Amino acid sequence: MRAAFRRRNREDEEESVFVSMTDMTVSFLFILMIMLAFFASQFNPDETVQLIRYNQALLERDKARRQVADLDKRVAELEQEIERLKAELAEKDPVEEYLKRTAQVRQRILEQLRDQLRVDFPDLMIEISQEQDALRFQGDGLFASGESVLRADKRQIVETIAARLDQILPCYTLGGQANWSGACNESAAIIEAVQIEGHTDATGNDQSNLELSTQRANETFWAMLSKQPALDEHLNFRDQPVLSVAGYGEMRPIADNATMTGRATNRRIDLRIIMYTPTVSTEIDHIARRLGATTPDGPQ
Repeated sequence: MRAAFRRRNREDEEESVFVSMTDMTVSFLFILMIMLAFFASQFNPDETVQLIRYNQALLERDKARRQVADLDKRVAELEQEIERLKAELAEKDPVEEYLKRTAQVRQRILEQLRDQLRVDFPDLMIEISQEQDALRFQGDGLFASGESVLRADKRQIVETIAARLDQILPCYTLGGQANWSGACNESAAIIEAVQIEGHTDATGNDQSNLELSTQRANETFWAMLSKQPALDEHLNFRDQPVLSVAGYGEMRPIADNATMTGRATNRRIDLRIIMYTPTVSTEIDHIARRLGATTPDGPQ
């Protein structure tokens, strides 16, 4: 009896467990059905994407990423090119550097002439132009007002200028008198022209002033050549004599013609030094070779 009772109890327990498991399964399925019903209620065909469209979007995204990468690469290449161009621009232009040196040489020549003449003639009114390219002599110091003939007592000034020029020009010119050296002209600069310029004040008419200024320039030119005939042998890069004349009348005043002092300042002779200007760097070497230098910085 007791064994039959225990067996009965086990069967009841097993049946109870089965019922519980069945209830749980049914409950789970019920919950799952509720969830499926909820999600089904939330479904909206307009908010879904077809697989083919999704894949197309992925392809376009990848293409855009490649394009961005290509643009980044191109930007990097352009930045490198910009830096290279900046470096090239930063490099010194040989022609520009040569012109800077020749400007310094011209200033040195003018200062040398000025200082020597001031020693020779302490009372002589002489200065370097504001543009640093010419010596200026007050016209009334060399000529009487309205006259084109050198004053007898001033002729020595012009002859001394000729002698000083004849000493300086050989290092900066070509021709039979040329005598280049690195000590006097390390930049291999060459003079294009030494121009004797006549100027007047505004008194009188334009034509008479122009003629007077030219006559004064010519008078100075011939007085210099009479003293130093070899001046005509100093040649420029085109094998032309560097000494030349020009008359400007009243056209290039440097002071106010309304005052007596201004008019006296405008009545003047200018000795302008014009340096040869190369257009390409190869000309610089050509100039140096003709002067006798292998480079603008050293002798042969």
